[in-house]
Amino acid sequence: MFLPPFLIRIERNNKMDKKIAKDGDMVKVLYKGTFEDGSLFDASDESKPFEFTIGKEMVLPAFEKAVVGLEVGKEKNISIPPEEAYGEPNAEMFTLIGRDQLPEGLEPKIGMTLRANADENTVINVRITEIKDDTITVDANHPLAGKELNFEIKLVEIVSQGA
Repeated sequence: MFLPPFLIRIERNNKMDKKIAKDGDMVKVLYKGTFEDGSLFDASDESKPFEFTIGKEMVLPAFEKAVVGLEVGKEKNISIPPEEAYGEPNAEMFTLIGRDQLPEGLEPKIGMTLRANADENTVINVRITEIKDDTITVDANHPLAGKELNFEIKLVEIVSQGA
């Protein structure tokens, strides 16, 4: 079949116009993060896509890897096992503290998040996991530790291209 030259040039230009994310690009994505049971743990806002630079370690490496090679307007679904996300819970991150160390008037509840001083310069979030008469147990692991994370990712824009 014979194609006129102008049709061939149009096809070549269309292939060159595809915008594909690569290392160093600043990109905007829409995403939805769910657990294995389908419950939502995080999502971007449709009106304000999440922006990050590929290769700058601003997101989980597996999330970043999923965006590399993605064409603007295309979507990808990925699952990230705990060892590639926030790891498994570390037993050493559970601490027993006296209730007398809580701020006065605070009534602890399971799942409540508190801010604690890890050292002179570091404040961390801990979650209450157990309450007894005189003590509480807090967990300083990342809240997503031990979880498989599923993401639906859509590349909406390449804001600027890397070098």
